[in-house]
Amino acid sequence: MILPKVRDPRLVTIRRGGTLTDEHHRMLALWAAACAEHVLPLFEEGRPGDARPRAAIEHARAWTRGEVPMMVSRAAGGHAMGAARSLTGASRFAAYAAGQAGCVPHVAEHDLGAAAYAIKAARASVSGDDASEAGRRERDWQRAQLPDEVRELVLADQVRRNDICWNVFAD
Repeated sequence: MILPKVRDPRLVTIRRGGTLTDEHHRMLALWAAACAEHVLPLFEEGRPGDARPRAAIEHARAWTRGEVPMMVSRAAGGHAMGAARSLTGASRFAAYAAGQAGCVPHVAEHDLGAAAYAIKAARASVSGDDASEAGRRERDWQRAQLPDEVRELVLADQVRRNDICWNVFAD
């Protein structure tokens, strides 16, 4: 569960009654795609022939360019999550990260889902005490990728939703 019961109007597009601009929505989608792509090798190592997670990431990016409608990207996200279901560990979380990225065009708040699952994938890719450090490194890498225009919004949302995102954004 990565979506809150009460939606933050800053993450709802203007045409749906919120304050999020289309430009900022696209920035969130691109950031989510980068987060998912960063851990995608953890999925592809075990399932090199399954292109569904990579396709979800590509569809999210294509949506930002106006090349595919939101529903196509969202469907690709759902297919990526389908690829995750039979897996465990890092590969499962990496596929879920891609699925969440594919769904950002539909609901901007899926951006944190992509980021949170990517952090979970990084943590699961190593064992023992190294897992926490791997998660921190992934989180810090993600934050370094944030566009300035949405940085404060995402960081505030990480604080707001940390508890429903497995506490992956806290130090």
